[in-house]
Amino acid sequence: MSFVSITRLRVRSWKYFPVFLFQALRSARQGAGSDGNQSTRLLRDRHNTFWTQSVWSSEEAMKAFMLAGTHRSVMHSLLDWCDEAAVVHWSQEQSGPPSWQESHLRLMQQGRVSKVNHPSPDQQAFSIPAPQPRPANEIRFR
Repeated sequence: MSFVSITRLRVRSWKYFPVFLFQALRSARQGAGSDGNQSTRLLRDRHNTFWTQSVWSSEEAMKAFMLAGTHRSVMHSLLDWCDEAAVVHWSQEQSGPPSWQESHLRLMQQGRVSKVNHPSPDQQAFSIPAPQPRPANEIRFR
């Protein structure tokens, strides 16, 4: 049994893009090196949108990562950097990562918005377009 965590974040202004990207890469590296991590992937989508996908041995392992190091320190900044944020978690039998299409479907069916200080109309309506993954826009850390 594995625990999957999906996030979708949209950077609201180009002025936040460099620091967001730097911190996203640092957080992903932290996650990939954390105890219990089975897979970590990032996807750069259209319109300054980023998806993260991580698979863990347990929910506890994911929470330990989430509340430590770079990830913990950057979470508060996302309130201002992003105008859209959403998350979904689930347990699955297989240890491999789900497809981006399944990630989107789960987000729409079981996910929730995360707090942002400047929500877009799409954030308020929970309107999330399906990602358009391309190999050149995906980074697999593990």
